[in-house]
Amino acid sequence: MKTALIAMSGGVDSSVAAWRMVQAGYSCVGATMRLYENEDLAAPRVGTCCSLEDVEDARAVAAKIGIPYYVFNFKEDFSGQVMDRFVSAYEQGITPNPCIDCNRYLKFDRMYRRARELGLSCVVTGHYARICRGENGRWLLKKGPDPGKDQSYVLYAMTQEQLAHTQFPLGELTKEQVRAIALEQGFVNAKKHDSQDICFVPDGDYAAFICRRTGRDYPEGNFIDPEGNVLGRHRGIIHYTIGQRRGLGVSGGRPLYVKEIRPEDNTVVLADNDRLYEREALAADFNWIAFEAPTEPIRVKARARYHQPEQDATARVLPDGRVQVVFDQGQRALTRGQALVLYQGDTVVGGGTIAATGISG
Repeated sequence: MKTALIAMSGGVDSSVAAWRMVQAGYSCVGATMRLYENEDLAAPRVGTCCSLEDVEDARAVAAKIGIPYYVFNFKEDFSGQVMDRFVSAYEQGITPNPCIDCNRYLKFDRMYRRARELGLSCVVTGHYARICRGENGRWLLKKGPDPGKDQSYVLYAMTQEQLAHTQFPLGELTKEQVRAIALEQGFVNAKKHDSQDICFVPDGDYAAFICRRTGRDYPEGNFIDPEGNVLGRHRGIIHYTIGQRRGLGVSGGRPLYVKEIRPEDNTVVLADNDRLYEREALAADFNWIAFEAPTEPIRVKARARYHQPEQDATARVLPDGRVQVVFDQGQRALTRGQALVLYQGDTVVGGGTIAATGISG
């Protein structure tokens, strides 16, 4: 008997993924991850994933398609692997991507381990991406067919073992096709909007969340220009990200943007837009998917933000395992903490976390 654990968020995508697996003859179990309690956030829960409403929607769909449904308490894992990482990054002047951490440490690690404990053969999610076997025998991660919905970027950390035991039933579908299936099946969430915000910061105020979680205040410091001249005072480094313009409170007679955040002396560097462009990024904690780490430089398309168009670049592995990526053209606001994902055609070569940037231009 083919068996599967369906990660059901309460949204339309995971609901249709569950339905497709049942139609394919799998014996399925639906499950939603409980990641925190609402009172942990002290903020409204509108427009996010993982709410009580989402649990009820997932439960309703599971009942409709006739599969058992559970809620797994992964609050401790989420607190340590996602929320604490988020806070620590901002305290270090780094801009994290908590959705990637959630995929890495919760959906395809904690959820996968629970599937094995239950004797289920694979984990299923509603991601728009594809998995297939390459000619070299390795499992490959490929883009979804709809460029506007492709989610391969946030899945770059998946290991060969995880890819071998994961299925993406929506991999060949567009969002319009998925909604049409949900409407046809009468799912309660067929017209539900996609969640847009970070689930544990639903109001978008990252700094307020960090202050509530740590109980700390973050001291003011100087805004400086690249030459070290003081331009004004900032409210604390957790309030800023690279490339930011709004909310700086500095009038320099011209638009200024955050170029660098320096926690070591509590300063934030502001610069003109043309000084935000750099050609080099150094990626750490790199995960090679399509093949083992190459011994020679390779040509790739690279993406340094989720919805950024792919950019031509050359990648080479350094002796310490980090990957140096040099873009053909300068890239605006390359940001430490963001994912740098490499592609060849529609295949994800691999990805890592930007640890440093350089080479202006």
